[in-house]
Amino acid sequence: METILVAGANGKTGREIIEILKGTPGYKPLAMIRKEEQKATFDLMEVDTILADLEGDLRAAAKKADKIIFAAGSGGHTPPEKTIDVDQNGAINLIDQAKAAGVKKFVMLSSMGVADPKNGPEDLRHYLEAKKVADDHLKACFMEYSIVRPGYLTTGDKTNKIRAGESLGEFGKISRKDVAQVLVDCLEDGIAQNRAFEILSGDIGIEFALREIPNNR
Repeated sequence: METILVAGANGKTGREIIEILKGTPGYKPLAMIRKEEQKATFDLMEVDTILADLEGDLRAAAKKADKIIFAAGSGGHTPPEKTIDVDQNGAINLIDQAKAAGVKKFVMLSSMGVADPKNGPEDLRHYLEAKKVADDHLKACFMEYSIVRPGYLTTGDKTNKIRAGESLGEFGKISRKDVAQVLVDCLEDGIAQNRAFEILSGDIGIEFALREIPNNR
């Protein structure tokens, strides 16, 4: 049984991830929360929690994890300094502590547009730039990883079908539920290993789409 620390567990995507992990044999979710009052939600779900802040000390949280899913984020529509604190420095903080703790794989929820922030929407440029710094740090840390870059997240139903590739050449949408499933599937050793890739809604089963992304390094 592998313990999967979910950073951003209280967010919309984070809760979807927790639900999937609960139903996936071999995984035990551990919800990372910032506030004590958030614990009650996960108590009802019968999910363990750990109190930790991306802007604080993450050593204890990282030491409890076999693998990590980073699904936290400011969403981009926040002051630049907050984006840097959470999406850049907060992610780097957890990556560094994960490496020090010997975490076996780090799955990062990123965003389309991160590969080339200068060509992204002007109002999201600071967000994309912060995410790129964090993504690049993860790539350089010599820890196994997958970096998932979805298009616009919708509240649509889960389809279990996507398009995936290093660069899809267009912007689009994808269900938040499908993104959560991709993140969980990337926990498996050898799946999208050491790759950053984009995903959109599509017509290929998630499992097959991810296996078609070649491993790197």
